[in-house]
Amino acid sequence: MTDVAVAADAETKLVEEALDTLLSAHDPKTESFEEFRGHQFDAGLAWVHFEKGHGGLGVRGELQRTVETRLREAGAKPMHPAMFFMHLAGPTIVTHGSDEVKAKFLRPMFTGEERWCQLFSEPGAGSDFAGLGTKAERDGDEWIINGQKVWNTMAHMADWGMLVTRSDPSQPKHKGMTYFALDMKAPGVEVRPLRQITGEAEFNEVYMTDARVPDSDRIGDVGEGWRASLTTLMNERNAIGGGSGTPPKQGSGAIGVPVKIWNELDDDAKTEAKRDSLMKLWVRAEVFRLTNMRASANRKIGNPGPEMSVSKLAFSGLNQDIMTFAVTLQGAAGMTGFDYTFRRPEDLSVDGSESGVGHGFLRVRANSIEGGTTEIMKNIIGEQVLGLPGEPRVDKDVPWVDVPRG
Repeated sequence: MTDVAVAADAETKLVEEALDTLLSAHDPKTESFEEFRGHQFDAGLAWVHFEKGHGGLGVRGELQRTVETRLREAGAKPMHPAMFFMHLAGPTIVTHGSDEVKAKFLRPMFTGEERWCQLFSEPGAGSDFAGLGTKAERDGDEWIINGQKVWNTMAHMADWGMLVTRSDPSQPKHKGMTYFALDMKAPGVEVRPLRQITGEAEFNEVYMTDARVPDSDRIGDVGEGWRASLTTLMNERNAIGGGSGTPPKQGSGAIGVPVKIWNELDDDAKTEAKRDSLMKLWVRAEVFRLTNMRASANRKIGNPGPEMSVSKLAFSGLNQDIMTFAVTLQGAAGMTGFDYTFRRPEDLSVDGSESGVGHGFLRVRANSIEGGTTEIMKNIIGEQVLGLPGEPRVDKDVPWVDVPRG
């Protein structure tokens, strides 16, 4: 047996033993969600590839699947959808944060006691994220923050926000950025709803007016916010594309919606053309599911690379095609049943299919925008995956303060 195989066996044994110890002392069926998740974190089984003491065991990341499978079989409750952003904030903090930052944020993030949101996009800096202008000025051991963020999913429920700011406008736009954890309940932080075509206000605007952030809540070095934000963005595309959590079952997700409608149709409505369209979508969904599982299994321990933009791009188009076909299958009934009532959701839904066909059809319009627009994904794939020449960037080395803005 090779040294690599011996090491892999040792890691597997370590995880299995940690699971045995955890489950022998704590029953997920009787303990509260937060209590059991806390014990899971302390056992190093939150993110197994993180270092010991911060929710991990320092082993290869694919062993997390073993953890999730064992705990699900033991009756552990599923993660609340609104905790989605721990898949982004956790890797960013463990990669760039100080030991004090890791100790402060990782455990309550994993237990769900503290929820997070993402404060990246601005009205003048969406696709060109590095052009952001939210100002951070140092004031002793604190930073004074002024600016506006937009399209902030679930910010109305968040305790903390992943905030990227402009701390040195004299530097080129990819430099002079600093990353913070922002207390969403702090004075000077205001969250306003953005109503979507679904009637929901899942997205928000966040205004910061002389909001103060202690330097101890800074994630990464001053001026290194771009590097930290790339970690967040890569993990966001990985999570949206389906690379986080347990492997999805065959037929799960959005594709299950048109299949259910098909099975309920009268025989005379099941035309060959519709059957052909459904099977093409099924094949695409299955290819996506299997490809994503393989990519997840082969991914090295640590943060995902730009190749996850491929999954995110495929996911967006596939979801939209599936839900459009689902509405088509409904015939005239597809024109009714949309609920436009204003509401503030407590759950995060990427494809919206669990809330009905009409809602899902409208919700997936956002898939090609959130987590990076389709156009930006194509640029990333072309430049960083395929190695094609990049687009001209005339402002790359120009101080941010000197870049013309409309």
